[in-house]
Amino acid sequence: MSHRLMLFVFVLCCSGFSTRVDAQQISETYRKVNPSVVTVRVQQKTPSSDPQKGLVSLPSFGSGVLISAEGKILTAAHVVQTADQICVEFFDGQLIPARVIATSNSADVALVQLERVPTNAVVSAIGDSNKVDVGDQIFIIGSPYGLSHSLTVGHVSARYAPNSLVSLPGAAELLQTDAAINSGNSGSPMFNMKGEVIGVVTNILSRSGGSEGLGFAVTSKAARKVLLEQKSFWFGLDGILIEGDVAKALNLPQSAGIVVQHVSEGSLAWRQGVRAGTLRTSVDGEDMLLGGDVLLEINGIPVIATEGTVDQIYASLSQLKAGERLRSTVLRAGQVIELTTIVAAQ
Repeated sequence: MSHRLMLFVFVLCCSGFSTRVDAQQISETYRKVNPSVVTVRVQQKTPSSDPQKGLVSLPSFGSGVLISAEGKILTAAHVVQTADQICVEFFDGQLIPARVIATSNSADVALVQLERVPTNAVVSAIGDSNKVDVGDQIFIIGSPYGLSHSLTVGHVSARYAPNSLVSLPGAAELLQTDAAINSGNSGSPMFNMKGEVIGVVTNILSRSGGSEGLGFAVTSKAARKVLLEQKSFWFGLDGILIEGDVAKALNLPQSAGIVVQHVSEGSLAWRQGVRAGTLRTSVDGEDMLLGGDVLLEINGIPVIATEGTVDQIYASLSQLKAGERLRSTVLRAGQVIELTTIVAAQ
């Protein structure tokens, strides 16, 4: 055998050994962190397409990860933002009720608090996403199509600064990955090879909605900043910003407003008495629910059709302290009225 052939055989053997070591490391790390990953099951009441049936309860689900011994679950905001009921399912099948305590719509991350923490619960640590480089191997655990605790493996394909991807919503730093992401993976933790959470799955760009597209996760640094380091907040309302001809058609007394689509039970907006829409219709080509309130002013800040207004409103809400009064002005059945409530301690 020539020296060249011997070298070729040696390289093949080393490559096979490296692959086996990587697979073994992923397998060991997966077993360590897998019990911390959960399926987040959500119920939301919404008007039926048949008016005679009234409200119907629609189930949905996503993924999340336990990040504290006190029972805090990190997930994606769009999974729980308008939830009326939340139940978290653990690896051993335990189902535990939970509630939203904080969301950041701009970053698409949220914190959910368990009513109780399971015995022998496994907590995953939040890692430093600043140390993540393009090309680093990562893995994701979640519930694609409801198949809980499914593992997909890939690499960090790119990273993007806030607001640098016009095709995706959100104002947070993102990691792009080639790991397979499908429906149900929203809120899934992205782990580095140490088993630390370095991202939260938020979106895919795909023609079919399947995993052949590009997957994105909000970095752990962004999630930590908006949910843990800053004072977080959950208003519990989903709405559509309208302006121009649509605002005129709905007889708004100002140039813009937020048409309320859903108000989550138990949220601050719900306690304030904000009413959601009940009539399904299409306005200017956009499907929406009418018949509820149109928000004109929140916490002293008028709703205007200017970029950053919604973020400004949420920033002001996050400064509210327990015992303070929150005021909102709404258009209801042609009348402008003021709604108030006292902010409760979380």
